[in-house]
Amino acid sequence: MATTTTGIPEEVLRNGELIKKLEEIAKDAALMSGILMRTKETPNASEVVGFAPLTLFPSPVPRALFQQALAVQVQFNLLVDKISQSPDFLEEALSSTIKVDEFTAKLFSIHRQVLQEGRAQSIVLGLNRSDYMLDQGEDGSTSLKQIEINTIAASFGGLSSRTPDVHRHILKVAERLEDQKKILDNNPAAGLAKGIAKAWELYGSEKAVVMFLVENVQRNIFDHRYVENELWSRNIPVVRRQFEDVCKTGTLDQNKRLFVDGQEVAVVYFRNGYMPQNYSSAQSWDARLMMERSRAVKCPDISTHLAGTKKVQQELARPGVLERFFPNQPDVVAQIRATFAGLYTLDMGVEGDKTVAMALAKPDQYVLKPQREGGGNNIYGQEICQVLEGMTDSSERTAYILMDKIRPCPVLNYLLRPCAPLRLSTCLSELGVFGAYVRQGKEMVMNECVGHLLRTKSSEHADGGVAAGVAVLDNPLLV
Repeated sequence: MATTTTGIPEEVLRNGELIKKLEEIAKDAALMSGILMRTKETPNASEVVGFAPLTLFPSPVPRALFQQALAVQVQFNLLVDKISQSPDFLEEALSSTIKVDEFTAKLFSIHRQVLQEGRAQSIVLGLNRSDYMLDQGEDGSTSLKQIEINTIAASFGGLSSRTPDVHRHILKVAERLEDQKKILDNNPAAGLAKGIAKAWELYGSEKAVVMFLVENVQRNIFDHRYVENELWSRNIPVVRRQFEDVCKTGTLDQNKRLFVDGQEVAVVYFRNGYMPQNYSSAQSWDARLMMERSRAVKCPDISTHLAGTKKVQQELARPGVLERFFPNQPDVVAQIRATFAGLYTLDMGVEGDKTVAMALAKPDQYVLKPQREGGGNNIYGQEICQVLEGMTDSSERTAYILMDKIRPCPVLNYLLRPCAPLRLSTCLSELGVFGAYVRQGKEMVMNECVGHLLRTKSSEHADGGVAAGVAVLDNPLLV
């Protein structure tokens, strides 16, 4: 597996004296810039804060593919919103999954109940992140391929707003002044907050709050705080609450206004609730249902949450499905479809059987993906065989989809972590693009690409993100 020579020259990367100097500068710059993460999982941990892991140098990304990812984001915003308004499509897409995946089934049950009652709020707020890798073809060409789209709790919009200054400083000290100019300004936190602020404004009550729904212990709290502080700077009040708080003090009045701790909630911003373990009791599910039934703007609402499932992603890759959402818009369809990797159903039947046979024959060419968010859930290589052989003729397999394995071109870089030795690693990067949209009724009042995120990990790790301790924050060096 050859590494690319584009980007930071290898003689710089192997200059031990310079690297040692830059390591200390980078750590201090990260702390000074506020690229922070709690280092221990305790609720009150302001005294155990360190810098969030990041690369020593920015990683090369082809300018044309970077611009392609930014350009298509507004179309993905529209697609997610259209899916959320299509209950028939969600029913069709998830019908097999909800029979075998309890978590998705519980979410879908809430979705059905909300539809039966009628949605109490016509304002829709979507904050998502579409993730890509750069796939290297056998002919040496590179193409942008989507990994997934995150429609709930899309993270690192805050910390990625701070990383450009660190890498610019490193490049200046390393006397890489031309490279320094290739680091773009990036402020997803402001763009995400802009979307929340617009939804809050449309809700129409200055006394109502934005409620961040969070975990009890939040290592990544500083990522939240940057978005939160952007809202406070607009004089929008913010509170942080957990499912337990909503269970204990949450109520709906006769107009379905949501009150928590006696405060009216205009916007519920979910930074929790995307994994089964986030719902620790039946009361947690009751709290989710209460919020979904309320007049508060949900980010995301339950149908938008379901629109981000892996099974929906796979169904969108079927011939004719994108045309269903963008009729008579072949250019938009082509723009979106160009980013799709091969995606294959595991539903029961001939097509699913064919997928199983493909995966068992060449497991190293695919990734097996369950309906889960949060990183570290995907299955690779021989483990695919172990999993599928145990359920070849069982409907349990419909809880997964199969996807072509993307093969990015590796680069050399240093991964900077607190209390860890620095070594030159062969690395792979993943590009994320943030989108924000607000719809009121049928009118789309905001639809924007609001920033980007680059995460990089050692090639020895198949899966896992920054919060999981595998990937680190990075910046694209446009080439």
